[in-house]
Amino acid sequence: MLKEVNITLLVDNLAREGLAVEHGFAVLVEAGGRRILFDTGQTGAVLGANADALGADLSGVEAVVLSHGHYDHTGGVPLALARAPRAAVWCHPGVFVPRWSLRDGQPREIGMPPAAREALTALPAGQLRRVTAPVLATPGVWITGPVPRGNPYEDTGGPFFLDPEGTKPDLLPDDLSLWMETPEGVVVLTGCCHAGLMNTLMLTRNRTGGRPLRALIGGFHLVNAGEQRMARTLETLRTLNPAAIVPCHCTGEAAVQVLQEAFGEKATPGAAGMTLRF
Repeated sequence: MLKEVNITLLVDNLAREGLAVEHGFAVLVEAGGRRILFDTGQTGAVLGANADALGADLSGVEAVVLSHGHYDHTGGVPLALARAPRAAVWCHPGVFVPRWSLRDGQPREIGMPPAAREALTALPAGQLRRVTAPVLATPGVWITGPVPRGNPYEDTGGPFFLDPEGTKPDLLPDDLSLWMETPEGVVVLTGCCHAGLMNTLMLTRNRTGGRPLRALIGGFHLVNAGEQRMARTLETLRTLNPAAIVPCHCTGEAAVQVLQEAFGEKATPGAAGMTLRF
């Protein structure tokens, strides 16, 4: 049980005045006297600039957790490891797989950039931790590991593929999230939530014995969600009734608006520079 959790958004699609912005996501978690970097953004330049502007010292980071292998979450890995060279890096083995998206029939490579791949594969034995099941990254901070995909209304939010021709769908088995238990309930932090928000919340609820959901923060990847999926998502969130919902990154403008209409002041769009204290 964590007495205090501080979450600072370092990289997001929106940013507060004076901070850099990019399509990417990175969060500094301070919990139990430890620092965890969850994702690294698209470029080290934005991660480093915003960390410096916010006075967020990355040299004290003990763990870097990668939510999945897309470029906008892994591009800042070299910068992160340059500043915290001894940090353990936690990720699913699938983060290294080449990946593509297709738009108007045109393939676009969206996997981990080569520099990030090289930085990770060069790590000493034991520093790269492969996550295949729920595990503690630091005391009180849990990594979900792969999330079971039991909800029929959720998909990856793609289309995503393992080949440039678009013949092999990418189900993103590497997608993972974080959860932290506080006296007032569970704080869940997602990267893109390609595994599905309802699926992810089901896992964290089961693992915490059904404790109340205190806050939900991160990219929810509802940008391509249809009406039925949005309706089911709202139904789930109303049932769980979190005190705070902070949609970030890939949630999608329309989905953010729906969340704000449904939950009022409880739902606040995320932006780089925002700090949340629990």
